[in-house]
Amino acid sequence: MESQLSGRLRADKPSLSYADNSVAGTETCAEAHASPISITRVAETAVVPRGLVVRSAEEARAAVEELGNNSLLSAQLIKRNVSLAEQEAAGLVARSPEQAAHLASTLLRATTDSGVVAKELYISQPATYDEVWYLAMTIDRETYQPVIIVSKHGGQDIRAIAQQHPASIRTYHFSLTAGVPASLTERIAADLGVADAATSLGATLAALHRIFREKEGMLLEVRSLARSGDRFTCLDSRFAFDDDAHKRQADLFALRDTEQEVRDEVEAERHGLVYVRMEGTIGNVVNGAGLAMATNDAIGLAGGQSANFLDAGGQATTQTMMQAFSIILRDERVKAILVNIYGGELSGRVEDTLSGLILAGITRCDMIAESIIGAASEMDIHVPMVVRLQGTNSDAGLKLLADANLGLHVESDFGKAAEKAVELANA
Repeated sequence: MESQLSGRLRADKPSLSYADNSVAGTETCAEAHASPISITRVAETAVVPRGLVVRSAEEARAAVEELGNNSLLSAQLIKRNVSLAEQEAAGLVARSPEQAAHLASTLLRATTDSGVVAKELYISQPATYDEVWYLAMTIDRETYQPVIIVSKHGGQDIRAIAQQHPASIRTYHFSLTAGVPASLTERIAADLGVADAATSLGATLAALHRIFREKEGMLLEVRSLARSGDRFTCLDSRFAFDDDAHKRQADLFALRDTEQEVRDEVEAERHGLVYVRMEGTIGNVVNGAGLAMATNDAIGLAGGQSANFLDAGGQATTQTMMQAFSIILRDERVKAILVNIYGGELSGRVEDTLSGLILAGITRCDMIAESIIGAASEMDIHVPMVVRLQGTNSDAGLKLLADANLGLHVESDFGKAAEKAVELANA
């Protein structure tokens, strides 16, 4: 259940994500109460606790004086997953304005594991409730339909729910165009034994659907949906939006804060590369997302683990390779590099027809080899590198690499290249 569910919630590509730790957040991109971004949108029709954004200890003090004691504090960080229970357990409840100032001064100095410092806090009024549910709206990748996911065991990550209470997870498909009809809302409420709360639940679902449709959402998640009698209140949220919508949703993507993102991922994007940091020791350079995923799988089958996903795209030039190698080599975890490139060349006629498309940039393997040689000659490649080329002129390209005397390990077989990279990384 866990792997199936997490697969359905995972987007094909990274997404703009807002994570929130206040009552009712691309990504990507959570959480214990409400964020200024997501809360303002949900609050248009759904119920959320009142909250204020603060940027200093004194502003936090003033906020709690206005909102009242026992207000909840949360750092506004992208991809930050903190449940309501975790927030309360961490002592992020301001019992007084003075305590709010003290907590704020600590939170505004703290850094995440990736070195990000919170610049804003969201302070919200406490909410009373009988129970906390989980509610999400996303795309079911198996049926290609939007789906509502709900569980009465909320206040935590969906993966934890899938592990601990898999039978509690219910899914309901709906039409993106038609929205969530009253009949479906009533069925969900009846299935969960709260028929008298259908009206409030419907308002919450209507708010989520509007954002999901109008803002091209990939995942709208309320991990802490509090129920008190027949009334629902959103205590946190996590919103992820499709990166491909950045031109259509310019106002939304203008909110992006690259200072909270992985530095290497942002730099790679500036150079037309797609880079995603992972947890292993083998750096990868490939051309194409499908080949990147296959390369990660091959490394895993060989007993290794990838340190990154780096797609160099169709233009494998010397400068592209230099930028790719530079980003990978900054990662001290990397013990070996695997370059896995599929090369080809379109005819001039097709190239003219498809000008501007990525396919028109596919390059012959001998030209790719020259780019790799040029980059390796100008850089200090201090870890072993395996290069696997396949496609047009691959034999010529591999010969160029072997004859360059740069200490490169060349291989035409996919599996053997992955095995060699793992062997070198473990040496």
